[in-house]
Amino acid sequence: MYANDGFRELDRQECLSLLATAPVGRIVYTRQALPAVLPVNFCLDHDGAVVVRTSADSELASALDGAVVAFEADEVDAAAHSGWSVVAMGLATRVTDPVEHARLLRSGPRSWVPAPQEVFVRIAQELVTGRELVGGRTLYGVLPRS
Repeated sequence: MYANDGFRELDRQECLSLLATAPVGRIVYTRQALPAVLPVNFCLDHDGAVVVRTSADSELASALDGAVVAFEADEVDAAAHSGWSVVAMGLATRVTDPVEHARLLRSGPRSWVPAPQEVFVRIAQELVTGRELVGGRTLYGVLPRS
């Protein structure tokens, strides 16, 4: 991000607070050496990690396990020219501990597309960045043209 690009940079705590309000985000990972993006529902765990629930047999579960990925969520109000975007990057790992898995069954994200066997994938947030635009105002003091 550039200091004068018209957006306000968000600190880590602001990013986590905003992520906690988003119902859906996007995982960016590598599929056959190309970038792939999938929308997913998710939740933030007690340590701020992004947790995703998916079918144990899914391509997503196998592609994410042990991979460095990006996770993005945002909210945009096109009419008001405002919104925010948060990107978290880190290592994704499948939850294999039975106690942790049981805890996430109770408190983790609910699958929008339930499968017979589901797994949880955690994305540890090693780098979190975010930016916000409020009411179309920029750091330059210029309002967008109507």
